[in-house]
Amino acid sequence: MTYQVALNFEDGVTRFIQCRPNEIVSDASYRQRINIPLDCRDGVCGTCKSFCESGEYELGEYVEDEAMTADEESEGYVLTCQMTPTSDCVIRIPTTSDVAKVGVSSHTGVLASIDHLSDTSTEFTIRLDDRAALGFLPGQYVNLQVPGTDQTRSYSFSSGPRADEAGFLLRNTPTGALPTYLRERAKEGDRIEFQGPLGSFYLRPLQRPALFLAGGTGLAPFLSMLDKLSQDGADHPIHLIFGVTNDADLVKMEQLEDYAKRLPSFSFACCVADEGSSYPNKGYVTRYIEPEHLNGGDVDVYLCGPPPMVDAVRSFLTAQSVAPTNFYFEKFSGTGLVVATGHEQLKPVDIHEAFDARMVLELGAAQLTVGKVSGEQLAELRRLAEATAPLVADGRFTDVGAFRERNAEFHAYLVELTGNKTLAASHARLSVLDYMAQALSPTVDVVGDIGQDHLDLTEAYERGDLTAARDIIAAHSEHAKATMLAAGIRQSADPPGEG
Repeated sequence: MTYQVALNFEDGVTRFIQCRPNEIVSDASYRQRINIPLDCRDGVCGTCKSFCESGEYELGEYVEDEAMTADEESEGYVLTCQMTPTSDCVIRIPTTSDVAKVGVSSHTGVLASIDHLSDTSTEFTIRLDDRAALGFLPGQYVNLQVPGTDQTRSYSFSSGPRADEAGFLLRNTPTGALPTYLRERAKEGDRIEFQGPLGSFYLRPLQRPALFLAGGTGLAPFLSMLDKLSQDGADHPIHLIFGVTNDADLVKMEQLEDYAKRLPSFSFACCVADEGSSYPNKGYVTRYIEPEHLNGGDVDVYLCGPPPMVDAVRSFLTAQSVAPTNFYFEKFSGTGLVVATGHEQLKPVDIHEAFDARMVLELGAAQLTVGKVSGEQLAELRRLAEATAPLVADGRFTDVGAFRERNAEFHAYLVELTGNKTLAASHARLSVLDYMAQALSPTVDVVGDIGQDHLDLTEAYERGDLTAARDIIAAHSEHAKATMLAAGIRQSADPPGEG
């Protein structure tokens, strides 16, 4: 019997090796021409220290505190020059694939099927020439060569690791290279090639409840994960929230229903951002994250979606009184390119601290710009202020979505006026604006006249009155914090003087 070992490198490349019974991982790796870090081979130097994310193994002997500490061993670190797998394993290797002299695996096959699920979504499968040569972790992606072009596009597997054919799900955009090919030229039997697997976004062993968040065709990797889980079983609850823009984007619902029947611990909900949707759940995925889904912070969150969604969810999660144990994410662009995959351990953000940080940046921006901006810049500032003002009336938001956009533009422009890219980047990284958008609703009582604050601040800029501008920025920050508390958002720790 042999064991399959996935070696994950720092640059996202994954290679699979076969370990024979009682074979040390480093020996198996070098036998298959993959040069992972290695020096002494005796468990002395620690050069080969890696992290085993899943699987069973015998570690062997090593020199404690020199090669590895007892604490590291208990956390899951291993020495590949001593480790002998006793099951399939996933090992994170602390080097890049280039250093290990490993190329990305290439696979070829034929287009087996094309299914236009809706006007906006297409699914296709590839029958590989050598299916046995393809190994991947559910959630990973490949770089696919678009037939007849020199272009590649990145897509996550929607099929499980044991499926006979490799399946993919993509958005049917009017100009995308692969959607255009599938819509206009493709036919079953076409030769097709891809490289991979790639990426650090993949299912880890379930050690606690999991929350899956999918945006549009970001559902694909979760279908792959659910396929594996439905076969292997799961001891912890798994909840998926599938968010789309329009009704036509709601695809694979029958498959999700099937997984819910086959996997008792799995449940799911869907939502549509379009307020004109006929679907009962409207809005963004964060609206449907309940406290029980976060399990007091003892939860692993997996998110696949476009960059704005990933950033908004990150802001939402960090603004909670508890943060998830692990946050795994994949960002993809509308052109079919994976922008980033990653893993973070989020820390709760104190709401007061977040708004104070924004205030400090804007006070600094005012110091640099009041009395020094051009007439054209003042006109733009007034335009942005006047665009925000009507969206708050009689102590309520008249249009929460529009307020989010206009408010973000106004505050960002205050810092952009400085021309200082470092300040602008710091301001853009704040969780405040995205989080406000997710937390606020038409029923929230607005504290102070936020719209009038914007107009008053613009007038202070027009007069060149720095003192007034600073006072308005400080007061506006207090109004914003009070409004967030009115929305039911509590800071992670009560500020001094408050019980």
